[in-house]
Amino acid sequence: MAERSFKAEIEHLRLGEGETFTGEGILAITKALLESGVGYVGGYQGAPISHLMDVLADAQDLLGELGIRFEANANEAAAAAMLAASVHYPIRGAVTFKGPVGVNVASDALANLSSSGVTGGALVIVGEDYGEGSSIMQERTHAFAMKSQFWLLDPRPNLTSIVKSVSDGFELSEASNTPVMLMVRIRSCHLTGTFLCRDNQKPKLNVRDALSSPRSDFARVVLPPMSYLHEQDKIKNRWPAAEKYIRDNQLNEVFGSKDRDFGIVVQGGMYNGLIRALQRLGLADIFGRTEVPIYVLNVTYPLISDEFLAFAAGKSHLLVVEEGQPEFIETQLGSFLYRAESQTKLHGKGMFPMAGEYTGAVMLEAVTSFIKTAAPAMLAAIVRAPNVDHPAIPDLSRTVPIRPPGFCTGCPERPIFAAMKMVEKELGKHQIAADIGCHLFGALPPFEIGGATMGFGLGPAGNGAFDGGGERRPVAIIGDGGFWHNGLSSSFTNMAFNKSDGVAIVVDNFYSAATGGQDVMSSRADNATKATKNPIAKALNGIGITWVRQIDRTYDVAKMRDTIREALTTSEPGPKVIVASSECMLNKQRREKPLAQMAIKDGRRVATPRFGIDEAVCTGDHACIRLSGCPSLSVKQLDDPLRDDPVATIDQSCVGCGNCGEVSDAAILCPSFYRADVVHNPGTWERRVAGLRGAAIGWLQRRRDARQLTFERGAN
Repeated sequence: MAERSFKAEIEHLRLGEGETFTGEGILAITKALLESGVGYVGGYQGAPISHLMDVLADAQDLLGELGIRFEANANEAAAAAMLAASVHYPIRGAVTFKGPVGVNVASDALANLSSSGVTGGALVIVGEDYGEGSSIMQERTHAFAMKSQFWLLDPRPNLTSIVKSVSDGFELSEASNTPVMLMVRIRSCHLTGTFLCRDNQKPKLNVRDALSSPRSDFARVVLPPMSYLHEQDKIKNRWPAAEKYIRDNQLNEVFGSKDRDFGIVVQGGMYNGLIRALQRLGLADIFGRTEVPIYVLNVTYPLISDEFLAFAAGKSHLLVVEEGQPEFIETQLGSFLYRAESQTKLHGKGMFPMAGEYTGAVMLEAVTSFIKTAAPAMLAAIVRAPNVDHPAIPDLSRTVPIRPPGFCTGCPERPIFAAMKMVEKELGKHQIAADIGCHLFGALPPFEIGGATMGFGLGPAGNGAFDGGGERRPVAIIGDGGFWHNGLSSSFTNMAFNKSDGVAIVVDNFYSAATGGQDVMSSRADNATKATKNPIAKALNGIGITWVRQIDRTYDVAKMRDTIREALTTSEPGPKVIVASSECMLNKQRREKPLAQMAIKDGRRVATPRFGIDEAVCTGDHACIRLSGCPSLSVKQLDDPLRDDPVATIDQSCVGCGNCGEVSDAAILCPSFYRADVVHNPGTWERRVAGLRGAAIGWLQRRRDARQLTFERGAN
């Protein structure tokens, strides 16, 4: 089950010519694909384009009506390989994944695709995940586009421009026989707006029709001598054709006055930030009208020399707004000016920082610096927007502690790391390789287990250098999403083939949870369009790994601890794998809470577990917090003059998983945790029993109070 359902929004995808579409960027891209006559779509989920895959999954009825093939691929490489259908056949195809990590995974298929070239339009929609909101290493897709010669679109962040770029991307691909990348940033994916629709188009040739008339062409196979000809074809034919299409169809845009002797060149995706900075300086209005000449690069690769030089003509200063490093665009534009013997001074990195996200504050500072250099009189003459001057923000980094991300309340992965911490105390610290996914939070406090990750599904492979025998066995962590993405073929086949003696723990939470809760091969739910319920343990046995331990309730901390200890101390040779399974608590709550609320509303009996701490028993050493780290487990100060230390307490965010009590029991901490079931709509017998218990407890409390020694202040 995905994080979000788009069933209601899918009907908007049926809108026709002249109707107005209102919605998110992700939905707009889907609509644009349908309007462009796409024949097949695939991809792999990952922020910020996870919802695009979810939209497509929910829209399969509509896709079927149009004859469009949709595939949720096992990984990005499989998605990119789908585009092979556009090599020989005039079928438009699109795939999507998170970039640049998705591009890295898919690089072999993408490089082959670019070398062979395409007949039908081939579009790779890359969710550019760069800057402070990113969850990955800070890299740019631009470098890959240059390396393999994909044309790279970076449209202005509004729905009309994004939708147009999808259509432009297919047409540019077909005009130049080259695959095209469409880069959509986080804000583009989730902004909301409107655009005028066109009718959805069935593909002129669908994949079913293509199967009835197979085609092949050895000239497109990437083998010598053809691969050498592909390189020449890129330079002599495809590149000039791409430049002509970009120029003739004005994919890049020019705004602002033509009379100024300075201007700004900006990536399309950065246009809104630039206009906002100019607004704050009083140099643009809320509609984007400005006196500053702006050359918007909706196509950031290839750059069009004569188009740029025409914009630069008569200008003494130009500013290049290029987020990220190195400065590919600025360097190329500088080369154009140098070859043209232009005297125009180019600014960019220096006024802008070399690396990092160009936030509103960064953009405003750099643009202000440029205007002061290029047209100082302009700043003196304008009326500043009222929010330009802002108070100085104090540096709080020394006084406010950092708040690293962590496991959700009730996460079934938390007890796995608590058990590992107990084993570490007993057997000593081990070499631990991590992987991509929620379980990577185990590298942070309070667990601090695992400190390096080499890629999705590569956790066990990351221990290859340490797997030659030693005093202690290396340990690797991998999730079920990573297992099916790349782990089975790369990490575990590697362990089996090399007769590894290491230990791998597969964290199985039933979903590709970190990307929004999409199903994977081992998911336990029924899925009408996907093959689920395929055990991870069975796959491991299939490649020759026999020491496999299945744990179906990770909250049993004692069993987790004992199984990990067994794996690290057994004399049995070969790889040791523990499959630790419990459902992702977020997905479980999404599924069960609505059902429970409906049952309560219907008057049916529902018991909800709640955990608490007996304040009289709690010792106040807080070992339970250090070994659990649950967000619902905190401290509070007692109103007791004889107890100075705060005691542990459980707040209302508790989901009743029981991990805190299990940890306390397994680690032999103070027995202060208790469980109480909150019963909604109790039966008659339960009400009577509760009444009797309340009366008995009340009588005992009153008797105790009567026997307490009290002191009264006498009258003066």
